[in-house]
Amino acid sequence: MVIETVRRRSPVPVEDRAAVVRDLAPMRGSEYAVLLRRVRQAGLLERRPRYYGWKTAVTAGAFGAGWVGLWMVGDSWWQLGVAVFLAVVFAQLAFLGHDAGHRQIFATRRANHRYGLLVGNLATGVSIGWWTSNHNRHHAHPNTEGADPDVSGILAHSGRRASAETGWRRFVFRYQAWLFFPMLLLEAGSLHFSSVRAVLTWPLAHRFREGAFLIAHALWYLAAVFLVLSPIKALVFIAVHQGLFGFYMGCTFAPNHKGMPVLPKADNTDFLRRQVLTSRNIRGGNLIDTALGGLNYQIEHHLFPTMPRPALRSAQPIVQAFCTELALPYTETPLLTSYRNAVHHLATVSRFAVHPGNL
Repeated sequence: MVIETVRRRSPVPVEDRAAVVRDLAPMRGSEYAVLLRRVRQAGLLERRPRYYGWKTAVTAGAFGAGWVGLWMVGDSWWQLGVAVFLAVVFAQLAFLGHDAGHRQIFATRRANHRYGLLVGNLATGVSIGWWTSNHNRHHAHPNTEGADPDVSGILAHSGRRASAETGWRRFVFRYQAWLFFPMLLLEAGSLHFSSVRAVLTWPLAHRFREGAFLIAHALWYLAAVFLVLSPIKALVFIAVHQGLFGFYMGCTFAPNHKGMPVLPKADNTDFLRRQVLTSRNIRGGNLIDTALGGLNYQIEHHLFPTMPRPALRSAQPIVQAFCTELALPYTETPLLTSYRNAVHHLATVSRFAVHPGNL
């Protein structure tokens, strides 16, 4: 495992990562208040209706163009190109749903929820209510075992968990570094399944509305595909589209926290350090900003979840300078380096599934 500061690396054994966090974790709530004041004075928490107006229009236009293209191309294998294009568009819609879930777009919860219903439930088939609830738990306790749902799934992120599981999970943990990217092809299916399960079993505030929008999504999506394509081509189209949509989303989320410190359930690290030390930024310009939906500024996003996406770039130098003042490690890497670090971390953890006695 490697904790990377800007332009600096220092090796840290896998099971010592939490200790690194604790060493840097005195409770200093006033420090975050200082940073928050600086960010507010810079106007970075103000709404950006113009940005989200044109971003929504462009993304909706691409969404419409993709489905019009489906009808124009007709019953042809060239439709796989349309499937690839729509996978990218679906991911961009998901980014907008993410922003709405964090109340970055509108001032009221109701307006953000209704926007999320459109771009989430109706357009992409992902429940905004389920996603918001699940994602807020992640933000409250990032990379914390037993509290963050993102580190309690099918992969093991700590030696403790890798050594504790048995059966088929132990098998997955042993080979998780090799399975990671192939499994991302199933991510969209997982999102759809979790959305339906949440509507059926979770106490969602707008259960019937969310369910109706998910049903509407399934009906128009299947009708659009099967009315144009033969059954075989339709099934291949769906597999390619959904597989690449999930792969894109997984590749977007992977750099954010994988390979960063994993905290024990009882950890009491203060908010500022918990968010900074468990998050990783990705270097890049406008292309990376667009491709990753602003999530490349993961540290700033975790510190200020309601900050509109276009303000994150301006917040970065403020946050980075503040971390320097506190001698707090600020992790930022190129995109490919983040993937290499994440896979290396998964491989390191997998050894505890093979030899649990090494914990």
